[in-house]
Amino acid sequence: MGRALRDGYRQKAFLMTKIDGRNKTAAATQINESLRRLQTDRIDLLQFHEVIRDSDPDRIFAKGGAMEVVLEAKKAGKIRFVGFTGHKSPDIHLKMLATAAQHGFTFDAVQMPLNVMDAYFNSFEKKVLPVLTKGGVGVLGMKPMGDPFILRSKTVTALECLQYAMNLPTSVVITGCDSLQILQQALHAARTLQPMDSSQVAALLAKTAEAAEAGQFELYKTTHHFDGTVANPQWLG
Repeated sequence: MGRALRDGYRQKAFLMTKIDGRNKTAAATQINESLRRLQTDRIDLLQFHEVIRDSDPDRIFAKGGAMEVVLEAKKAGKIRFVGFTGHKSPDIHLKMLATAAQHGFTFDAVQMPLNVMDAYFNSFEKKVLPVLTKGGVGVLGMKPMGDPFILRSKTVTALECLQYAMNLPTSVVITGCDSLQILQQALHAARTLQPMDSSQVAALLAKTAEAAEAGQFELYKTTHHFDGTVANPQWLG
């Protein structure tokens, strides 16, 4: 990405990266490494990655925590906006927002799973999305296809998954583009998107209702399958 951003393209891109560090030392190291590898002096959006533990908000905002170095980097012009990501529990997202408020801080953006099954199980859409939209916080919707387990349920198509997520009040819907075919699929979903009314949304959600009940196709909520910091706790510092 650093090589691709050279030769003037950096000015055309909104650049986001994430850090796992929960203390100042780990966070500073990861911020500086990102700047070096991306070959830039400024990151547009820096997000705390994998806020998935009940202890994460307190660690990040503690004295000597990662937020201190992030605010220093922002003051120095290395970072424009600050957010966080997580895929485990909407309650942990709400705790992160509340902890920030207690410290007089407001996040610019929050990233979380938003898809056709989320509404039925431990739902970010129902619990967190209204808080973000009310507060004017940017919403990054990820895992529109459950990465990619929702498609394996054989209840909905990729196009339905993408357009359901895009129909929500999000700032951006994140979908992996690992081939030209998948990129074209995403572009087609965007170009053909039409606003969905409540009956259309209900009909689409009805397709996934039974399969979604226990979270069996949302493994990022129910297992450690996606938890990089569980497999690599040293990243946290």
